Amino acid sequence: MFNPFKKKYSEEELDLIAFLAQTRHFEKLTEEELALFLPSMYLRTYQQDEVVFFSGDPSHALYIVKRGSVSLSVDVNNKFEQLAEAHRGNIFGDNSLLDDAKRIYTTVVTSEKAQLYVIPQINLMEILQDHPDVRAKVMTVFAELYNEYTTQLFKVYKSHFGFFELSKVYQGKI
Repeated sequence: MFNPFKKKYSEEELDLIAFLAQTRHFEKLTEEELALFLPSMYLRTYQQDEVVFFSGDPSHALYIVKRGSVSLSVDVNNKFEQLAEAHRGNIFGDNSLLDDAKRIYTTVVTSEKAQLYVIPQINLMEILQDHPDVRAKVMTVFAELYNEYTTQLFKVYKSHFGFFELSKVYQGKI
């Protein structure tokens, strides 16, 4: 049914809403829910080899790749080991959904240029606090991703049994 009072979005806003809808963390949200994030999204351009953030930095923002690619790496014995590479539509820095979290990996731009949408944590948390349904949907995806990461960790651990002690991961955490 047609709603004459429904907010109308510009073509640019509709494009951004469609882009957000294709990202994993926001895929469960409605158009109106996605629109809540638009005023808090800042487009930043980074150059090749530019660091977006370092491991140990405070988690003050969520990032979404619009163009280009970014490497997510951990420092192991003064060498960077790549965990993943983020491309268009990929989200990283999602531990900004947690209060007082620190970055657990370093991100560096690997393409000639990268355009990233940045959503500051303060804005992200305000939206999630003011809209419990949005928070529930976003946190459900966060939990699904956590489960996928844990499942993959166990799969890799089983194929390399004895390489490290998995029990050390869970000490005092359960």
